[in-house]
This record gives sequence, structure tokens and C-alpha cells, in this order.
Amino acid sequence: MQSRRAGNMLAAFSFVLWGILPLYYQFLPQANTNELLALRIIFSVPVMLLVMLLLKRPLPTISTLLADKKSLFMCFIAGCIMSVSWYAFTWAITHGEVLAASLGYFINPLFAIALGLFFLSERLSKAQVAAVALAIIGIGYQVWQYGELPWLSLIMGSFFAIYGLTKKYIKYDALTSVTIEAAVLTPFAVIYMIWLYLSGDSVSLTSGATTFLLYVGSAPVTVAPLIFFALALNRTSLTMVGLMQYIEPSLQFLLAVFLFGEVFDQTKAVSFGLIWFGLILCTLEALPSLFHRKKKIALPH
Repeated sequence: MQSRRAGNMLAAFSFVLWGILPLYYQFLPQANTNELLALRIIFSVPVMLLVMLLLKRPLPTISTLLADKKSLFMCFIAGCIMSVSWYAFTWAITHGEVLAASLGYFINPLFAIALGLFFLSERLSKAQVAAVALAIIGIGYQVWQYGELPWLSLIMGSFFAIYGLTKKYIKYDALTSVTIEAAVLTPFAVIYMIWLYLSGDSVSLTSGATTFLLYVGSAPVTVAPLIFFALALNRTSLTMVGLMQYIEPSLQFLLAVFLFGEVFDQTKAVSFGLIWFGLILCTLEALPSLFHRKKKIALPH
């Protein structure tokens, strides 16, 4: 029980950290998202290696990695997919679109449900069918009112769900996987930064130490919640993690509306409302099984 309680706290803390990330990026308005992504990839590797040393986790050897070439290749794919999701997220929160980021992560579970249906042959419950239908109606309503798709939200939600699906085919442990995902992309990021510097177009390398450190800081501030999340997965249930993941977009939503002053008009209210209602249905459906599992754990053997 102590381990499960610790896992719940770690999971909740990771989602809180993700939820307040927009506060950090307010120091980098209109940031160069390409550079942010490149520096995040480059500096994520030493951060992850340091964390593994502090947690006394064995560092992966070349022979161990090459022994499972499929997982190594899937780490490269996962890294590319995560880069797309993270790029869209970073652009949103550095260009006054935190609400779009919030919507993206609210609809992420619905994309995950759809992927489970098509790729893992999972069956949808009535609540999940209703949630997906409500999300489609909600997004359709936005398209009808605004005349365009909420591309940022759809890219974030879909690519993060695809990232989760990809992780199912990686056999390395969670911390090793995250490290390798960044490591295999690091050469491309380094080449890009060198080219940017030589062409005189770099912002982070030519705007002073403070700006450079803020760009570099995007690595630890985004890796930290991922580490807490990875540690939580071994100590709590996926059901509890699924219920708590709404902490992140909820905090982003509150920051966008009440701190950053983004417009939350009637169209967004209807769209968000439909999606929230669907998520509430899924949550209510999951609660009985969660409590039943807790009761079984509490029974003496």
C-alpha cells in the first residue's frame, strides 16, 4: 500500500509539473521552436544519464542495446514522433496558444482509445464510444464556427497517443528508453545547431548567457516530469494514471484563461464542454473497477 501511495503521489506530481510548464516558457515568448527542440534533444541525454547515476540504475551498454535492434529502431521512431508532439506543444505555449495545448492533451486519451481499437484489437466500452463521438462533435463544432481545424491540438493529441503506442514495442526499461530516444536524434540536432551558428541565424547562441540558459533549461524542465512519471508507472495502476492525467491539461486551461488572458469564447466552451463530458463518462466508468482493485489489495491473504 505504501508503494502504491508513493506511486500515486509521483504520478500526480509529474502531471502537475507538466501542467505548469507554460509558466517557464513565458520567459521565452516567440521563441525559435527549432532551436528549442534541438537543444532539448542534445541536453536531455546528459540529464538522463545523471538521473540514472543518481538512482543507481545501470547505464545501458552498446552490446545490450544492439542485442535488441527492434527496440533500438523503435526508440528512433518514438523519438521522432515525440519531437513532432513536443514541437507543436512548444510552439503553442510560446505563441499565446496555451488553450490549444490544453485541448490537445484533453483529446489525447480519445486518440489513444482509437489506436487501441485499430492496432491492438481492443474493444470499446459504451462510455468510450460516447466519448469519441462527443469529441468528434466538439471538434466538428469548432471547424463549423471557425472554418478551420484546430491543427495544433490535433497534432499534439494524436502524436502523443502514437508515441504511447510505439512505446509498447520497446523492451528497454522506461529510463533507458527515454535516454536512447534523445541519444539517437542528438547527431541531427548537433548538426542543425552548428549549421545555424555558422549561418548567423541562431538566437540562443547569439543573444547572451541568460537566453542560452533558458533554451538549455527546456531539457531538464521537460525531462523531470517524464522521470517522475516513469518511476510512478512501476508503483501504481494504469487506471489511476489515466484518471490523474487530466491534471495536466486542466492546469494549462486555468493558466491560459485566468493568467494569460486567452479568449475562451462560446465556441470553445461548447467544444471543450462536449469533450469534458465524454471524459467524465470514461472516468465514472473506470472508478468502480479501480475501487474494486483497491479492495482486493487491502484484503489479508
